[in-house]
Amino acid sequence: MDNTFNTIFDTYNWDDTLKSIFHKTTVQVELALSKDKLDLEDFKALISPAARPYIEQMAQKSSLLTKKRFGNTIQMYAPMYLSNECQNICTYCGFSMTNKIPRRTLTDTEILKEVAFLKEKGYDHILLVTGEANRTVGVAYIKNAIELIRSQFSNVTIEVQPLDQDEYESLIEAGLYAVLVYQETYHREEYKKHHPKGKKSNFNYRLDTPDRLGKAGIHKIGLGALFGLEDWRADSFFTALHLKYLQKTYWKTKYSISFPRLRPHSGGLEPKVEMTDADLVQLICAFRLFDEDVELSMSTRESEIFRNNIVNLGATSISAESKTNPGGYTVEPQSLEQFEISDERSTEEVVKMLKDKGLEVVWKDWAHFESIEK
Repeated sequence: MDNTFNTIFDTYNWDDTLKSIFHKTTVQVELALSKDKLDLEDFKALISPAARPYIEQMAQKSSLLTKKRFGNTIQMYAPMYLSNECQNICTYCGFSMTNKIPRRTLTDTEILKEVAFLKEKGYDHILLVTGEANRTVGVAYIKNAIELIRSQFSNVTIEVQPLDQDEYESLIEAGLYAVLVYQETYHREEYKKHHPKGKKSNFNYRLDTPDRLGKAGIHKIGLGALFGLEDWRADSFFTALHLKYLQKTYWKTKYSISFPRLRPHSGGLEPKVEMTDADLVQLICAFRLFDEDVELSMSTRESEIFRNNIVNLGATSISAESKTNPGGYTVEPQSLEQFEISDERSTEEVVKMLKDKGLEVVWKDWAHFESIEK
């Protein structure tokens, strides 16, 4: 069997990693801040409690690095939920199989109706989201959706169940640009507790998904952990470890990191480990200092005030006016959401906020934007 991230991951111990982060000193933080090229130990220092007094300094450096690499621009994208059918039990999700909610999967006509709404708003980068239900929204359904809307968007990204390499290859052929696949938590035992039933309960298969994507030749892979299931510092370290491995192994692929915090939903799981706004700022800045090129994405899970502040500190893409229910834009606005949205402003209001902060909105993806610029 080919080597995958699993091989490297298995050489690490969760508790030792966390201990090592908590043992970082201010001297190590200052050393990390003085370097241009950071390694994983420097990253540990920047996400450690010892770095808390340095957040302002980290933010300034992060802002400069982001502007140097991405200019005064920020990318906008819109999620479009195609289905809330799901065959998994996940303790933190409104779509979990055990939740007695009306299930809905959009038809072609409904998909095009939702697309028309998003196009009118200006979006050129769409994220298609489904629950993980292989029978209802398997590869054939996803492929059909991509082919249906491909001509209307510069970029089509998906967030669906993990697939096999050949399945990804067929979707790339249909026009797929990027895939987001979040590990949720890199803590094996906690992962099992939160995913007791369904295909998602297979930790290793999910962990190796970015490897299958890299081998399939995808343009971009999105990584992330759901903060609140376990200690955010350890989960972030393993996300960074995963990122570095992938960049080295699949160097033609671009990467993005997302920072979802546990949000309320109809199933109601309280975070095991709280992540404060200051923690999240620290983490976003640490990622930017660790990697100048990686895209950092900020969804509407976060509050208006938080998002207003983070757009100049390191984030490179942002969503707006998001609906996390199938048909939420026009078809069936009242159906149950996957999780509650915090920033409920319209696209126009978010665009105005970005422009007021001196940022130019890019509706396409960076790679396309760069090739146009050249």
